[in-house]
Amino acid sequence: MTTAPTQEAPAPDPEARGLRLVVVLLLLTVVSGLIDAVSYLGLGRVFTANMTGNVVVLGFAAAGTPGFSVPHTATSLACFLLGAVTGGRLAARVGKESRRTWARLTLAAETALVGLSAVVAFAWPHATGTVYALIGLTGYAMGLRNATVRKLGVPDLTTTVQTMTLTGLASESRLGDGTAHRSPRRTASAIAMFAGACLGALLVLHHGLGVPLLIAAAASGVLAVVASGRE
Repeated sequence: MTTAPTQEAPAPDPEARGLRLVVVLLLLTVVSGLIDAVSYLGLGRVFTANMTGNVVVLGFAAAGTPGFSVPHTATSLACFLLGAVTGGRLAARVGKESRRTWARLTLAAETALVGLSAVVAFAWPHATGTVYALIGLTGYAMGLRNATVRKLGVPDLTTTVQTMTLTGLASESRLGDGTAHRSPRRTASAIAMFAGACLGALLVLHHGLGVPLLIAAAASGVLAVVASGRE
């Protein structure tokens, strides 16, 4: 009597180890709300995560609207674009090998940049160059992250832009075309941004800029450790 050969169990996929990218990107959306609360409320009405708003703000500043600064906004845009260039180069080098490694490297870099901005905010809260340092560091970090998120291609989770998310949520709802395509994900993204902005505003108003930046860096650091490569 012969026995059937036993089949070996498939080796575990290393990309699957860790927290799914959908959850990671939703939590990063909360971080974006925190960072934009810091930048807009504490750094002179400038965004460092939401560049759609920044282009509009630059227009306000260029028209001479009181309370808006061309140098601040231009610095944010320039640093964001530099971060996006870095993110594109990183994607070209490691993006084809392991999504897990790629995502973790990007988040580790974001942690370092936002963590450094928290150090600056605590150590030199009133120094002349602090505003530009915080704008530059957080803008560069958000550009790097956004380039990576774009290349990862997880639908409906950009972590910073809500316009198309809300458009899809409304247009494909039961009142729209009725398809309800990915509506839970889109709804969660909008709620995550709102929650991050609300928390960030409370922290800025009551604790200054260092605390929300430190929380944002800690959150990115945890996600850098636990992120997986699966959607």
